Amino acid sequence: MTAEQFSKFKAMLKRVQQTSPLYQNKFKKEKFDIEDVQSPADIWKIPFTTKADLRGAYPLNLQAVPDEEIVRIHSSSGTTGVPVIIPYTAQDLEDWASMMKRCMEVAGMTSKDRVQITPGYGLWTAGIGFQAGVEKLGAMAIPTGPGNTERQLQMMMDLKSTAIIATSSYALLLAEEIHKKQLKGHIHLKKAILGSERWGDKMRNRISSELGVALYDIYGLTEIYGPGISISCECNNGLHYWDDYFYFEIIDSHTGENMKDGEFGELVITTLKKEGAPLIRYRTRDITRLIEGKCQCGLEYPRHAPIMGRTDDMIKIKGVNIYPGQIEDVLKTIEGTSSEYQIVLDRNDAKDMMLLRFEKQEGFDGTSLEMTVKKHFKTKIGILINTQALSIGELPRSEKKTVRVIENRY
Repeated sequence: MTAEQFSKFKAMLKRVQQTSPLYQNKFKKEKFDIEDVQSPADIWKIPFTTKADLRGAYPLNLQAVPDEEIVRIHSSSGTTGVPVIIPYTAQDLEDWASMMKRCMEVAGMTSKDRVQITPGYGLWTAGIGFQAGVEKLGAMAIPTGPGNTERQLQMMMDLKSTAIIATSSYALLLAEEIHKKQLKGHIHLKKAILGSERWGDKMRNRISSELGVALYDIYGLTEIYGPGISISCECNNGLHYWDDYFYFEIIDSHTGENMKDGEFGELVITTLKKEGAPLIRYRTRDITRLIEGKCQCGLEYPRHAPIMGRTDDMIKIKGVNIYPGQIEDVLKTIEGTSSEYQIVLDRNDAKDMMLLRFEKQEGFDGTSLEMTVKKHFKTKIGILINTQALSIGELPRSEKKTVRVIENRY
């Protein structure tokens, strides 16, 4: 942590103590005194903020400024539990747009680009957040929103879109439709910014090849601002995050202790400038690691690794903890497997059973691939599973996030 970051951190602690009902109550309950933090080494003393805290603050006890300073609200995209309402000031929206513009510049976009924005609008942060960044960049925003793939493709061709923003699942669906309809020669895409869910190398390569674009992985979450708090660069060696706006920590999700440099753990974020809903040591539940050293692209901003999974996405099968990223790491080493997979969990006679369904490339023998995947899974992850090879397109596609795990063990 730099001296400038720590100064911002201390100022944020003081401000939430004075203005945020959430933190006033939390610090009192946890018997935490902000004066206990005198150096970066004391940050561990600050209690974590969790999603449960934010839900408990519903609707607006997270708000840290008067009502007249709030100009917009957004809500988390989760479908279960009490929603999390995040209020924004005008300065928050300006900062968010600046971060989004910065992301697009890292992706090589300019005011000459025509950017097709397919994520949803409304209470969800994605669509409107990307649009603000595109407009701040001075590029042409094409806010198609989600769904209606036929219209998406028509607009893409007619308006000569040069960049697209989407979930990786929807980008794959578009790529497959373009390939199926033989439209590749009629589109003008050069770049794609993909986010909202993790995606492995095989999916990246398929989308890049079939769309003919350079891909950039963007990260964010509604509780912080929305998408745009980090993005991959041309080197594709991690995502640069904006340390003038955030302080990142990596912790052991079980003990809460900070991990050693370079080790995977749960990402914890503190906002350093946010006004409407500042967060201190927020547990994101996303699994990543911080990458040491300077990137070859020349950017000074630090990096984190692509999100490996979420603590709540972890699958426990036969006593082994498995994250989606580990499954993708297995499949990417096996020639003939495609990017798409699905896990089906069952229980038979009190024994856990796992079926890994995956798509195979044309021309490869399914039975042989099933045995190979089973063997590699046993070697790399340590358990014996069942496997099923399917043809390209047999697994369901999604315009939003793809459901990878089907849990039948109830």
